[in-house]
Amino acid sequence: MRYTKLGTSDLEVSRICMGCMGFGDAAHGQHTWTLDEEHSREIIKYGLDLGINFFDTAIAYQNGTSEQYLGRALGRMAKRDEVVVATKFLPRTAEEIARGITGRQHVETMLDQSLQNLGMDYVDLYIYHMWDYHTPLYEILEGLNAAILSGKARYIGISNCFAWQLAKANALAEKEGFAKFISIQGHYNLIFREEEREMIPYCREENIAVTPYSPLAGGRLSRHPGETSKRFREDSYARFKYDATEEQDSIIIGRTEELANRRGVSMSEIALAWLIAKNAVPVTGATKKSHIETAAKAADLFLSKEECSYLEEPYIPHKLVGVMAENTP
Repeated sequence: MRYTKLGTSDLEVSRICMGCMGFGDAAHGQHTWTLDEEHSREIIKYGLDLGINFFDTAIAYQNGTSEQYLGRALGRMAKRDEVVVATKFLPRTAEEIARGITGRQHVETMLDQSLQNLGMDYVDLYIYHMWDYHTPLYEILEGLNAAILSGKARYIGISNCFAWQLAKANALAEKEGFAKFISIQGHYNLIFREEEREMIPYCREENIAVTPYSPLAGGRLSRHPGETSKRFREDSYARFKYDATEEQDSIIIGRTEELANRRGVSMSEIALAWLIAKNAVPVTGATKKSHIETAAKAADLFLSKEECSYLEEPYIPHKLVGVMAENTP
């Protein structure tokens, strides 16, 4: 396993981050395909054995049970200072707004609940899950800065935002003497590269870490045509994001398969290695040991500039989809 510094922080992380959305009680969340605690623990242990030290979860994943499963597993199998744990918080609810709960209070409440779920005193990276258009930005930044000053979070990150929003937030944070965002977790993979318009260049200029989610496009970049899985069939959200561009994306998926065959590796390894070549740390979900084993192999796979260009060449612009499209007023 190779490791890298996460942006401007002193966090030393594996080039693959284990995404934990697939862990959690299927009876208490929005997904039916998630793993129970025993099977989640097996995959977490396997990831640790392969050298993965970076784990990403969220309070929204299966009503907090993903955090609970991850926290209990790491508590038994790893030293706290040898792993990097990230979790995320949601915007204020309509009920909180009606009650006059401020953004700072909301951040504090969410973080305390996540720490309780994780069974930890602090998280290494606390992530603003999606832009809250109904809460003053100052209040959110104030709450996140307080989290760092209290020792409950070491660094802060952001997810699902536009480049102008990240730039605005960090400019305000710098002006007020608050902690700045050191990472962005956005939707970025071989068949959805809209982040390259503004976000990726901005992050390169400011040394902000890029930790993309959906690096395999809901399995589309990991399977040969016709192959399916339980999640592939049941993940309606992934179908919503990708089905409309299936025809144009199939060319890139075909090239991924072709290059994988030529190199004697899996399609997943090619897709993840492409992101790593872009200096990203992909957040890779796993519901089988083979998923995380493949991801770990990708960390040691180097693609040439010519190979990367071959994969990229057929891409055409895509419409905004998913959380970014839904959450934009």
